[in-house]
Amino acid sequence: MSVTENKKDKDSGLAETIKVIVQALLLALIVRTFLFQPFNIPSGSMKDTLLVGDYLFVSKYSYGYSRFSFPFGLGPFSGRIWSAEPERGDVAVFKLPTDTSVDYIKRVIGLPGDTIQVIEGVVHINGEPVKRERIDDYIEQSPSGLVRRVPRYRETLPNGVSYETLDLTTRGDKDNTREYKVPEGHFFMMGDNRDNSIDSRYLDRVGYVPFDNFMGRAEILFFSVKEGTPAWHIWSWPWSVRWERIGRTL
Repeated sequence: MSVTENKKDKDSGLAETIKVIVQALLLALIVRTFLFQPFNIPSGSMKDTLLVGDYLFVSKYSYGYSRFSFPFGLGPFSGRIWSAEPERGDVAVFKLPTDTSVDYIKRVIGLPGDTIQVIEGVVHINGEPVKRERIDDYIEQSPSGLVRRVPRYRETLPNGVSYETLDLTTRGDKDNTREYKVPEGHFFMMGDNRDNSIDSRYLDRVGYVPFDNFMGRAEILFFSVKEGTPAWHIWSWPWSVRWERIGRTL
C-alpha cells in the first residue's frame, strides 16, 4: 500500500467518525427537544415526591411545543403548537416567569379561571377545601445526624389525583393567603413541601405561570443519589445511590 493510499484510508476513517458523531449529536438534540429531556432536582421544594439528587425525564410532547421547548428558548415561532393543556395535579417543568433563564418544577394546582386560597395550610379551589388526610410523618436526617419529623398529608384534588405533601406548621409564611384569581392562559403552581416552596403564592417571585412557559411533564426517575454526593462519584454508588427510587413514575 502506498503512502497516498494509507493517507486516503485515514482521511476516510476520520470523516466517517466525524459523521457518526454529528449524527449522534443531532439525534440527541432531536430527542431532547421533541421527546424527553433530563432534569435534576436541586432543592427540597417538592419533598418527598422529589428529593435533592433525583434525576428525571420530562416528556416534551405532553403539552405541545413553544419557543421554550428549544435550547436557549430559540424556537422559531411564537405561541404554542400541538398544544394540550396541563391537568390539575401534573408535576411540570416550566420557565420561571420572572426570569426565563431559570427552570422550575412544581405541581399544577390551579387552572385558568380558578380561584385559589390557602387557609390554615389547606388549599381551597373555587371556594372548596381540597381533601387532605393526615398520614405518617416524613422523617429526615441532617448530615450531622439530627432527625426531624415533618407532618405528612395525602391531598386529593377535585379530579381525583392524589399525592403526598409536607406541612411543618399551619402558621407558615403562606399557610394563610389572599385569594388568587388565575388569569386565562395561566396556571397556579405549588410545591409539595408547602413550608419550603417559592411558588405561585409569591406573586413577585413566581406568580401565575403562562402556558407558553411550560416545557414538559415530569414522567419517571431514572437515577437518584443522596444529597451532597455528586452523581459522577461512581465509586460511592453502592451506598449513595437511592436504588429504591429508580424507575418511580410521577
